[in-house]
Amino acid sequence: MIVSKFGGSSVASATQFAKVKKIVESDESRQFIVVSACGKESREDHKVTDLLYLLHAHVSYGVSYESIFGLVVDKYKRICEALSLQIDLDREFDAIRLMIETNALIDYIVSRGEYLTARCMAEYLHAKFLDAKDCIAFQYDGQIDLEKTKNNLMSQIEMGERYVIPGFYGALPNGQVKVMSRGGSDITGAIIANVVDAKIYENWTDVSGILVADPRIINHPRQIPVITYSELRGMSYMGANVLHDDAIFPVKEKHIPIHILNTNEPDNCGTYILDDCREYDKKYPISTVTGITGRRNYASFTVVKSHSSTEIGFLRKLLLIFEDYHISVESVPITVDTFTVIVQKDAIEQCKYEILAKIQKQLQPDEVSYEEDLALVAVVGRGMKQVPGASGQFLSEFGSHKINIKVINQSADELSVVVGVSNEDFNRAIHCIYQRFIKEEGEHA
Repeated sequence: MIVSKFGGSSVASATQFAKVKKIVESDESRQFIVVSACGKESREDHKVTDLLYLLHAHVSYGVSYESIFGLVVDKYKRICEALSLQIDLDREFDAIRLMIETNALIDYIVSRGEYLTARCMAEYLHAKFLDAKDCIAFQYDGQIDLEKTKNNLMSQIEMGERYVIPGFYGALPNGQVKVMSRGGSDITGAIIANVVDAKIYENWTDVSGILVADPRIINHPRQIPVITYSELRGMSYMGANVLHDDAIFPVKEKHIPIHILNTNEPDNCGTYILDDCREYDKKYPISTVTGITGRRNYASFTVVKSHSSTEIGFLRKLLLIFEDYHISVESVPITVDTFTVIVQKDAIEQCKYEILAKIQKQLQPDEVSYEEDLALVAVVGRGMKQVPGASGQFLSEFGSHKINIKVINQSADELSVVVGVSNEDFNRAIHCIYQRFIKEEGEHA
């Protein structure tokens, strides 16, 4: 049994619907189809979910939403007319309008994109429609109730049938619609895969798998054939956004592989995400580096105080200052009596001087400094632990390209090395690692 999730670009138009149908019908094992809301057909077009968020904003401020509502209506009518679907869109939109006029909550409004797309796709595939609010169960604290979700789903399905389920939303115990964070359809697909014990979870998008580096920085970067959950987590956290971070956990729990595929290029092998790549690595040479990613615009607070390394609770006191301002800490590189706290620059823009003042007052350091011009480059790879001095080679490569290293942090499992450089050196840093450890290694393999 396969669970297949199709993203917004895969269902953006009647043409894309036809591609989805061809893919689904090519394998009868694809029994659970999860869809996002319609994405953009062209640069000038709008994502349906973006329109619905904007529509809610208009309602909130008492501004007419008719023009936005009309864009959403037109989008689905074009698809239905092109595919000769019989769904009663007038009735559907009348029901949505009634809910809007009676002060529907934002979660209900923005979930209608997935709902309508799934209704259309179910008819087009001659499959059964399952409303996510009747399947995906949230607890009141926002966590997924996996056991209740399983009971909900199993009570409604018959094995051997094909089902289409909207992504992105579910329901609270009182039946109220609740949405996930943007990109949440990935999570819906992963939850369904967990519940039905799928042999694989396919995630169909508009890219052919996961790339070694950002194609906006590296021209035509290589595609990663196989990657571990842990490697993907390291890459996605630092900016590689092919799959929603939280989509990993439901499938990892049951060791279900994720297969990233391209709706527009279905014959491409894509990228497999596995819990364990040892069998694959026995057959094929393992690369030192699996992926290179990162982000610009970080800030660092460096605190120096004599004997602080032996002062019990010093680091905790330092981190509590950031917690007081609800600031997420990205990394804490430490040397003797020197502690650096790295955070996203935007997060501390309004309170950086207050944080500096609190550090001075509560910790009484010998020195405290603040720097904004920082980018983090993450080099991720399960092959690094097999290469003695791999991190030293990275640093040497930066040195030979005259890239100054401001911070370095390596995980104990030797899965990733994070290096801090100036914002202006960010692209060059990624280029030099790609050239040395991806391109050259590939040529010599």
